[in-house]
Amino acid sequence: MELSGWEVPNWFSPGAPPPKVEYTYARQPWHGLSAAEHRATRDAVGLFDKSFMGKVVVQGRDAELVLNRVSANSVSVPVGTNIYTQWLNDQGGILSDLTITRTGQTKYLLITGDVLQSTTTSWLRRNTATDEVCFVTDVTSAYTILSLQGPLSRDILQSLSGADLSTPALPFRQSCMLEIGPVSVRAVRVTYMGELGYELYIPTEYSHAAYDALIAAIVAAGVDPVHCGLMALESLRLEKGYRDFGVDIDNTDTPLEAGLGFVVDLTKPDFIGRAALVAQKAAGPLTRRLVQFLLTDPTPLLFGNEPILCDGAYVGYIRAGAFGPTLGASVGLGMVEHAGGVTAEFLCSHRFEIEVNDRRIAATSSLTPMYDPKSERVRG
Repeated sequence: MELSGWEVPNWFSPGAPPPKVEYTYARQPWHGLSAAEHRATRDAVGLFDKSFMGKVVVQGRDAELVLNRVSANSVSVPVGTNIYTQWLNDQGGILSDLTITRTGQTKYLLITGDVLQSTTTSWLRRNTATDEVCFVTDVTSAYTILSLQGPLSRDILQSLSGADLSTPALPFRQSCMLEIGPVSVRAVRVTYMGELGYELYIPTEYSHAAYDALIAAIVAAGVDPVHCGLMALESLRLEKGYRDFGVDIDNTDTPLEAGLGFVVDLTKPDFIGRAALVAQKAAGPLTRRLVQFLLTDPTPLLFGNEPILCDGAYVGYIRAGAFGPTLGASVGLGMVEHAGGVTAEFLCSHRFEIEVNDRRIAATSSLTPMYDPKSERVRG
């Protein structure tokens, strides 16, 4: 498929012609291929090409000051640290969802969704004062991103690079420079699939050499290389409850409503949208929340926009859905509204259903990820 001008595979068909796409709400002929990519990532290792992501370098004397002004999380972290954050408008609505790696005392690397590539640079420039020194450079085409994910990813990278990648040496959300074959790359221990994994930022002109070295290392580890597409990425991230800007969250949602309050640093004296979040937090239980749902029937499929019912009354809709091979049924994220507050107690004490093709399917609900809720696989 096409993402902001990038050609991106939905799934791979190794050793055979790709099956024909059938336009139906039933399982597609490629369902098993995508599920195999999903399971390989959960059980061993999968390789994803995420080069379509926007990449921006922010540097200069006042880079930290400017980024703290627009970020709900703090960027005042040690060099090498990666943070996850949102950028907000004055009403607390989410304008951007991104990761930021501090690569130097006055230099940062931002990774955004493809749809945010142009707005990221414009928002930064708009919020930089004329007397502040902060240079913004779009480097999207300068880097390939290969994401190696799964429980074997550490062993494979260690054997290839010779570096110590143990948790004490490289904890979750830390980065370092590695030699991948003949190429020096930045490795960030981060995941969008809910597993131990690494994103590798590779200079574009060396991407083939780095890719060849990675494949050779995977084969040397006695594992069949599994290339993974967007359908596997979608099912993996939805099982873990990871958000996707423009799909699950947008500028009508605050980080608190989206379940992202854990990456909001209200101890910072000021950032755009802070006052709105403080007021919302003080107002009591949130009346709308993004909730994860899992169908109790493994047959129906969720695609997004399915209505959500609570005790027979409509309370929202699914924003994104996919079949979750690990959880054994379709899983989705949906915004639920309830005047008395959407809390864990509320979810536990009410009956939820999802309307799929005019059928009401019972569903379990949760405010915490149904897969690896304590992120032990991610941090281990």
